[in-house]
Amino acid sequence: MTPTDRRTRRGDLALLWHQIRYEQLSFWRNPQNAIFTFVFPVAIMVIFGALFGGIAADSYFHGLSALRYYVPTIAALSVLSACYSQLAITLATRRHQGILKRAHATPLPAWTYFAGLLAHAVLVSVADVTLVVGVGVLYGVPVPAAGQWPEILLILVLGAAAFCALGVAVAGLIPNAEAAPSLVQLVQFPLVFISGTFMPIHSDMLNAIADILPVRPFNQALIGAFSEDGAFDLKSLAVLLIWGLAGTLIAVTRFRWDSQHAR
Repeated sequence: MTPTDRRTRRGDLALLWHQIRYEQLSFWRNPQNAIFTFVFPVAIMVIFGALFGGIAADSYFHGLSALRYYVPTIAALSVLSACYSQLAITLATRRHQGILKRAHATPLPAWTYFAGLLAHAVLVSVADVTLVVGVGVLYGVPVPAAGQWPEILLILVLGAAAFCALGVAVAGLIPNAEAAPSLVQLVQFPLVFISGTFMPIHSDMLNAIADILPVRPFNQALIGAFSEDGAFDLKSLAVLLIWGLAGTLIAVTRFRWDSQHAR
């Protein structure tokens, strides 16, 4: 690598770091974003800990205690909130306000802009998942063994990548900023409920439908990884991968910087 190449690489990394820092500052200075995306999953975990902390393992929770079930599902909700809903709403709002168009017209490379935004979403997810696991520990849920963490991290990375891709894809389909929150939540909330995030689903029909959608496989993969035997769910990971690839394809073909061309 030549000195010029090294300087160019350092410059690219500096730009990326600047963009990540900008996204972080923008996020934490907006209380509405921080509360709904960051605080909401942690608050849900605290409430569930108070409600179900004394419930032992039983068949309703598929042989797990209530909180050993909820730690992975609420961790999955944290990733979904940061990497799908918040990302889609942010991009749709910025496009409607002309921020994306102005950013695209600057010398900042498009890959740096998106890499910074996606890295920010992943950082929020990591912090939120850490807090959710910490709340679980306070209520007596054991910390996963060291050997389980590589699998947990792999699932979290794959889930974050898939939902980031879907978030960008959905942002390209949202017509304006006013429609963004309602359209995003119209998709997210039914998926969250039928996927067993807030309660186990014992309907074979609903489970069969949810199994081919992205949220339940993410939940199931994390439940298996957090369990004592650390079960590795390849089928769920394959479904996540397929949705991630589909989201990437739609994002690449449908995303627009200018709101006038969004459909």
